[in-house]
Amino acid sequence: MQSFEWVDAESVEQAVSLLGEGSERAPVMAKAGGMDLLDLMKGGVVSPRRVVNLKTIKGLDGVRFDAKQGLELGTLVTLSRVSREPEVRRRFVALAEAAEHAATPQVRNAATLGGNLLQRPRCWYFRNEYFHQVEGNEVERVREGQNQYHAIFDNQRTVMVHASTPATALVAYGASVELSGPGGKTRVVPVSDFLLPPDMKRPSDTVIAPNEVLTRVRIPAPGAGTKAAYYKQGERESYDWPICDVAVVLQMDGQVVRQAAIALGWVAPTPRRAAEAEKLLVGKKLDEELARQAAKAAVSGATPLSKNAYKVPILEAVIRRTVIAAAKA
Repeated sequence: MQSFEWVDAESVEQAVSLLGEGSERAPVMAKAGGMDLLDLMKGGVVSPRRVVNLKTIKGLDGVRFDAKQGLELGTLVTLSRVSREPEVRRRFVALAEAAEHAATPQVRNAATLGGNLLQRPRCWYFRNEYFHQVEGNEVERVREGQNQYHAIFDNQRTVMVHASTPATALVAYGASVELSGPGGKTRVVPVSDFLLPPDMKRPSDTVIAPNEVLTRVRIPAPGAGTKAAYYKQGERESYDWPICDVAVVLQMDGQVVRQAAIALGWVAPTPRRAAEAEKLLVGKKLDEELARQAAKAAVSGATPLSKNAYKVPILEAVIRRTVIAAAKA
């Protein structure tokens, strides 16, 4: 790891100013929990000349719920707190479950929600500094290599998948992020638009600008009859990266589905909405057979690679189970 300057930011405005002083050759990067950034630095993938510590900024670790405005989470709220916060567990159970099943207890106690959304891919090629130095088409080399954990959807331009489990639930809930930039200006971006397909040539896999700070995550208030569920499938029950994860948010009128959102994680470059499956559910009485049909529709467009076709039936089963679990919640 190369030497770097460490700065404790006292305000969002100061952090924005410090981040704006970076350049492509001498980048300045922000750290919240630091779980991902320090891994990338130790691996030689990134070498910032300055690290701006956001943990010293007061007021970015709040949790607030309003019946009209919905849920607001500060970017520095830890995953551990998200998983056990009463209002989150009561009204946004899929997000609570996603946070609770991310990483290990030790990591969840330090990792922040904002940092989790901004983390880079866990692809073992991306994490290898020597792979970044080899000239040629890196996408094709990954596509033809050890691709068993890579994308089975939307994998024409990249086969890497986004690494956030809370992101899957946030997309299902229609969440947005607040970005603070120079001059006190802020902009709000839906999470589904905020995340970009992973790219080794970009400094971030999001639309955040180099001089912006992710300050809050907002989720609309759930409508009457809203039910939800989340499920993460790994190779083992103990800590492991997911093979896939699924978040389902339904608005029910008795046993009839009025609105449906099904988000699929770890199977595409960004969390993917299963639009055809959602359409299939709306306006119908939800039972085992309908859930089975929706799951089959959700995986119908999969384009697996040479070593990850096994993901398709696993994902189909997880979607079916999560839809049923949401209806029974």
